[in-house]
Amino acid sequence: MTVTALLDGPGAEVLATACADYQPGRELQLVEKLRRRYDATLVTTAVTQAALRHRAVAKFGPDAQRMYFTPDGLEQATRTAVGTHRAARIAATLPGAGVVDLGCGIGGDLISAARAGLRVTGVERDPETAATARANLSALGLPGDVLVGEAEATDLTPYDVVFADPARRADGRRVFDHNAYSPPWSFVTGLLERTACVKVAPGIPHDAVPDGVEAEWVSDSGEVKEAALWSGSLANGITRRATLLPSAATVTDAPDAEVGPVGRYIYEPDGAVVRAGLVTAVAAAVDGWLLDPRIAYVTAAQYVPTPLGSAYEVLEELPYKEKALRSWVRSQGIGTLEIKRRGVDLDPAQLRKKLAPKGSASATLIITRIDRDAVAYSCRRITS
Repeated sequence: MTVTALLDGPGAEVLATACADYQPGRELQLVEKLRRRYDATLVTTAVTQAALRHRAVAKFGPDAQRMYFTPDGLEQATRTAVGTHRAARIAATLPGAGVVDLGCGIGGDLISAARAGLRVTGVERDPETAATARANLSALGLPGDVLVGEAEATDLTPYDVVFADPARRADGRRVFDHNAYSPPWSFVTGLLERTACVKVAPGIPHDAVPDGVEAEWVSDSGEVKEAALWSGSLANGITRRATLLPSAATVTDAPDAEVGPVGRYIYEPDGAVVRAGLVTAVAAAVDGWLLDPRIAYVTAAQYVPTPLGSAYEVLEELPYKEKALRSWVRSQGIGTLEIKRRGVDLDPAQLRKKLAPKGSASATLIITRIDRDAVAYSCRRITS
């Protein structure tokens, strides 16, 4: 039984009851309770939907309680903050434009685009998923259409902007090679010859981005979410950009930076900045320098707040030896130990276990490589 069974009549009634009574971990009890009043198959579908709505709050906020989901659709959907940022950029350049979303999934990007005043059409090959996207637009009172069809067979001439989010999974596993996307990379590069935006994985190689296309890496609350490729009227003559949400801070330039010894503070650039290859922008923002030209750590003599990365006050340089680090943990009474590392092959969880923190104090340990030597720094995270 599919989502469409829950849209009206008894399905809508059982779904409302399931959502009102849903508690994580007590799905079986809820199913047993509802089966006394409703069809068993309908109950299973409704309780599954209630569980998906509960999970979806992290991505969609309050909208999740009115939306419909499939398990795969929720997993692959863009979170609202990122979709809103992308839609706002399109609307600022082409207000009221007609946008076609190829492979629209459950409609997350359609929702953001419609709310930005864009005229939206979704194309989805799976009928159940297309019905879910259509139901979501309706549930949120938004205009738009969703068609069942193949991205490659869609006539793009009626639309001002093409948006695509190629599938990056095969046999249930995540695909990291852009040449294994579906639709294929050749189709994606063809789209980028017109005005388009294509969502790709953050690990996209810089040299895979076609000439004249802007690549924007986006993070949300410090977690890198995607890279977006912008072309045609939506490209701004920039090669690489990093955008950090929710602050919307953005950087596009990587000025030269010096390399020098550790200062009083170490800055860890946001992952989007690192992926975009714009680490030296952090050095410029804090009047700092690099610890090593190949490692994404910046250091500075003074603390300068910046949305481009996290700051740590350096308290002590330590030998990178397990015995010495264990002694330091004991002597400082450290019980909560955050371990950050770059350029060093280690598992922070395994090292933490070996160091056996048991006290009441908290600390951050930054381990990195300078030239050929691994070094460790005892630090205090700066919160603002």
